[in-house]
Amino acid sequence: MESKILIVDDDKEIRNLISVFLENEGFQTKQAEDAFEALELLDTINYDLIILDIMMPKMDGMEVCMKIRQERSMPILMLSAKSEDMDKIQGLAVGADDYLTKPFNALELIARVKSQLRRYKKYNPDANQDKHIIVIGDLTINTDTRQIMVGDKEVRLTPKEFDILELLARNKGIVLSVSKIYEAVWKEGFFKSDNNVMVHITKIRDKIEEDSKHPIYIKTVWGVGYKI
Repeated sequence: MESKILIVDDDKEIRNLISVFLENEGFQTKQAEDAFEALELLDTINYDLIILDIMMPKMDGMEVCMKIRQERSMPILMLSAKSEDMDKIQGLAVGADDYLTKPFNALELIARVKSQLRRYKKYNPDANQDKHIIVIGDLTINTDTRQIMVGDKEVRLTPKEFDILELLARNKGIVLSVSKIYEAVWKEGFFKSDNNVMVHITKIRDKIEEDSKHPIYIKTVWGVGYKI
């Protein structure tokens, strides 16, 4: 299974260069030009590793690293034009796993990425699971075949229902707002008057829950959103 890597840097040329290096090694990459775009992507996709620049506008890499560490444990490799020891110490102190100074050697970058991924997968059993299969209690989701099983019973969902369920399952334990769910699944802006998400959640519950009025899978967090 190809590892997914998020590259966060305000310099487009550096992002593209890192992406080329990594994709040539068989990794999947996604780019974000600032911290806010990175945090939005992290709400919809589980990445195996993040390459994070320190010096960025709006929110620097140190701050976004701390925000990521509040909920996620994947390796973070920090990039910086600074080489002072205190900068490295500060980066590691806020949750980074490794630190690389610009300009960097492509072979060293690749070696550090592979080293962090090996260590993460060795000591995090969940990282070794087949990412096409998501198991939560009696609920099994196969994202390759788009098949849903509750116990030994197959459940049929519409494409949008499946996408919502997969999104929530891949972000288990994280509350996703209605607007984030809508924008991730429908790929368009959300309007407050739109109740599509609520209607689809109700239909999913009717299909996967033993008692849709007392759900054990999709929980409502009042005033915030939904989570599994």
